[in-house]
Amino acid sequence: MPFDPKSLDRFPIDPGVYLMKNAAGTVIYVGKAKHLKKRVKQYFARTGDSRPMIPYLVKEIDHIETIVVETEKEALLVENTLIKKHKPKYNACLKDDKTFISILVNIQHKWPRLRLIRYKGKPKEKGLYFGPYTSAFAARQTLEILSKIFPLRQCSDEELKRRTRPCLLYGIKRCIAPCVDLCTKEEYDSFAQGAIEFLKGKDQEIIETLNSQMNKASEELEFERAAALLNTIKQLEYVTQTKQVVQKAKAVDSDSIGLFRQGDEVILMLLFVREGRLVGSEHYSFYKALEHDEELLSSFLLQYYPKAQNLPKEILLPRTIKEAPSIQEILTDIHKRKIELISPQKGDKKSLVRLAEKNARTTFEQEKDEQEIREKMLLDLVEILKLARFPKRIECFDTSNIQGSDPVASMVAFTEGKYDKKRGRLYKLKDLSTSDDYAALRQVLTRRLIRAKEENDLPDLILIDGGKGQLGIALNVLKELNIAVIDLAAITKEEAKHTKGMTAERVFLPDQKEAISLHLRSPILFLLQQIRDAAHEKAIGFHRKRRKKRVIASALESIPGIGPTKKKRLLKKFGSFKRIQLATDEDLISTEGITKTDVEAIRKFVG
Repeated sequence: MPFDPKSLDRFPIDPGVYLMKNAAGTVIYVGKAKHLKKRVKQYFARTGDSRPMIPYLVKEIDHIETIVVETEKEALLVENTLIKKHKPKYNACLKDDKTFISILVNIQHKWPRLRLIRYKGKPKEKGLYFGPYTSAFAARQTLEILSKIFPLRQCSDEELKRRTRPCLLYGIKRCIAPCVDLCTKEEYDSFAQGAIEFLKGKDQEIIETLNSQMNKASEELEFERAAALLNTIKQLEYVTQTKQVVQKAKAVDSDSIGLFRQGDEVILMLLFVREGRLVGSEHYSFYKALEHDEELLSSFLLQYYPKAQNLPKEILLPRTIKEAPSIQEILTDIHKRKIELISPQKGDKKSLVRLAEKNARTTFEQEKDEQEIREKMLLDLVEILKLARFPKRIECFDTSNIQGSDPVASMVAFTEGKYDKKRGRLYKLKDLSTSDDYAALRQVLTRRLIRAKEENDLPDLILIDGGKGQLGIALNVLKELNIAVIDLAAITKEEAKHTKGMTAERVFLPDQKEAISLHLRSPILFLLQQIRDAAHEKAIGFHRKRRKKRVIASALESIPGIGPTKKKRLLKKFGSFKRIQLATDEDLISTEGITKTDVEAIRKFVG
């Protein structure tokens, strides 16, 4: 039975909190009011509340409970407590499982390295964290720039211990090879400290140095090098594009909040300024956000800041909120120091809020984009497979033969999580007398990686269709070719079945005895299956085509007078043995080199 609005006449006129519940007794919305009866009546008045979600909420209400308090400040606190407790369907609730993307420098290690890391809540690993970044793309771009400027190791700790000679990165001056002591500790630490200083915002000195190098290269007519330096400078300036706005503000430590709404979907963006520099950002997504923007901001402030670390002196808001004095008092009481809520109307502080709003809009659009979904999936892959590198390009290999005949292999590539048709390759395998899958895999990997090494075009992750044995072959090939910057994984179906659909899979990784089990409905499993199946289908298709050509060629070679040259010309013109059978005498004779005697031999053979 729907809620009867007439019962609202008995509601109190005091300040307090109201809890709207459905027929099952579940709290679906919590609100506060200075005058409870007046506020709740607005939900049921025809012209009382224009929010688009109100009709949906009202339909679900079975009964409403109220809690009377003494002051508006107390109502704010009770409302916030109840939202956290009940997590109502129509309230904007901060989730505890939000993940953050940062750059970690493990300074405790003798040879620190930089890597992307995603974590929930407080990070577990020790080290310096920079971020969090609003998107994986921004974090990756920063890391890529750093790897070009500061030649620090990129290999995992395990790989570092195994090295006996420098890897490919040393040859292209992207690493100074601490693994085999080709640099001093002081030299390495200077690069590590440079990267840290850059991440702290001291980038202007680096840009000036690059500008100097670019001008020198241009004067010496080294235009290709100058262009490369210019590209790096542009990337640096893109990453640090917010610097001027922040430096202009020269404000005390502050958080700037930006809000972007589209219907009932909202993004709240926080930009953190400390010591005059933008040091990080966070964003929160809300769906089915019933509250007006002012109410949503109030709710957010009370959910986020009571437990926040490293609080600023000022929180800059995109608009004025009535409860600001009460919220400011609450936060000051909790943290035992004054925290101001400011809604700047002009000047440099207003510019910071505009910047936060611009980032909120950009992030909203990114989260709607398919690429953002793929970015998150690839970050999951890094975490689950414990990869040393972000798998921007994944290459997968598969081999195919029947009883050792016509052995072939395929390589498919996925760039940014998407099938990259142009990078695919097919291989005819040579000198394989038996159906030796290991030898076939060794050959195709060796051929591919030698060329990739020569062209400086190595993938980030190699995925092998197979199990432990195939993984071991791949590890040996990498070792023989002195390549230490590629991650490896092998995936195999149960009982080696190549059937599509919901099938159990095993994923084998180097330095890990047991296979990883992925949930059958895991997006990561689906991605790995998609990559592996693409390689398998390509290998099978190529093998069938090769076998068919061999059968046709063998048949033609059996015809008296038809040698290799005539066979090649016939196949080039007609394409298949069947079409040769169906061709007229005139068509056959019109083929270069084919005589009436040849036509008679063909007719006799296929007759």
